[in-house]
Amino acid sequence: MQDTEVIVVGGGVMGCGIALRLRQGGARVTVLERSIPGAEASSAAAGILAPQWESEGPGPFMDLCLRSRALYGSFAAELRELTGVDVGYRPCGLLKAVFDEAGVHHLEATVSWQRGLGLRAERLDGAEARALEPQLSPRAVAAAHFPDDHHVDNRLLVRALTMAAARVGARFQSGHVRGVVHENGRAVGVDLDGQVLRADAVVLAAGSWSALVPGAGVAAQAVRPARGQMVQFQTRLPLLERIVTSEKGYLVPRVDGRVIAGSTMELVGFDKQVTAAGVARILDMALELCPELAEAPITETWAGFRPWTEDRLPYLGGGPTPGLFLATGHFRNGILLAPITAKLVAEAVLGQRPSVDLAPFRYDRPPARLPA
Repeated sequence: MQDTEVIVVGGGVMGCGIALRLRQGGARVTVLERSIPGAEASSAAAGILAPQWESEGPGPFMDLCLRSRALYGSFAAELRELTGVDVGYRPCGLLKAVFDEAGVHHLEATVSWQRGLGLRAERLDGAEARALEPQLSPRAVAAAHFPDDHHVDNRLLVRALTMAAARVGARFQSGHVRGVVHENGRAVGVDLDGQVLRADAVVLAAGSWSALVPGAGVAAQAVRPARGQMVQFQTRLPLLERIVTSEKGYLVPRVDGRVIAGSTMELVGFDKQVTAAGVARILDMALELCPELAEAPITETWAGFRPWTEDRLPYLGGGPTPGLFLATGHFRNGILLAPITAKLVAEAVLGQRPSVDLAPFRYDRPPARLPA
C-alpha cells in the first residue's frame, strides 16, 4: 500500500496523528479541516493521561488505554525531535480523593482489582495523601495513588502534531466536507465545497461532527457532542505536584502555576456556551479538593465538545464500506488515545496486520448493556 492517496477528515489530534503515521508509512495525505487544526475538542481538553483513574474495570478498552499511555514518553520525544516543541508531558502521578466511607469502599475495590492486574496503585489514608499533596483538603479521608497516570499540555500537543504532520509532508486544506463520495460500493473521496477530491482511502476523524458527514456511515445518534466546561486558575507558585481528582472532577497543575479544573458532561447538542451553573459546579469541586484555590484568580473559562458514544467506546478501523476508515468517538480519552489511534488506523489503511484486535471498536459492534 505504498504511495496510497489518503484523505483525513478532521485536523485535531486524531487526524494529525494519523496523518503523521500514514506519511511515515509512505502514503500521500491531505488533512481537511473546516477551521484551524486542533481548535475544537483537542484544544479544549485538560490533557489527562489516566486510564487507571478513568477505568471502570479490566477489558479491551482499558488495555487500549494502557497501551497508549505506555507510548507517550517516546511519542513526546518524537514530536520534540520533529518540531522542537516540548508538549509538557509530565509523569507526575494522580491522587483520587474521597470524602466518606462509601467512597473509601469503592476506592479500596478499585485499588484491589488494579493491583491484581499488576498495575501500580495504592490506598492512602488522609494523612498519607496530604503528605504527598499538602494542599489537599483536610476533609479528604482517603485517596488512591496511581503513580503511572500522567498528563500532557494538550494545546502544545495539538500544535506539535500539526507541525509534525506538515513537516513530514502532509497537506492541509480548509473547507466544508459536504460528504464522502462513493462509487461502486467504495469510498473514493470527498465532496469539499462542491469539488470532488479523490483518494484511495478516506479516514473520518471529525470528532463530535462525525455523524454530520453524509456518506460516512455513522448513524445520527452514534456519535454526539458532550459539552465539557472548564475553568483555569493562575497561582503564583504551583499548588499541586500531581493531578488531584474526586468523583466530581479534577485539578490538573501546569508547571507555570496554572491549574485546569473540570469538567461538566452535558448532552446539550452543539451549544458551546459556558454557563453559570457549569462554572459553579466546577468551582465547588475545585474548592472541595483544594481550599487554597479560593484566593486564586480565574484567568479563563471555556467549553468544548467530546465525541460521545452510547457504550463510551471509540470507533476504530474499517468503516461500513471499503476505502472508508473511522477514528472517532473517543469521548473523554481523546488525548490519551492519540498515539495508539494513530498507529492502529494507519495500520488499517495501509493494509498491515493490526497490532491490537479492533473487533471491540468496530462500527457494527453489538450495543453494550449499560447500567441503568
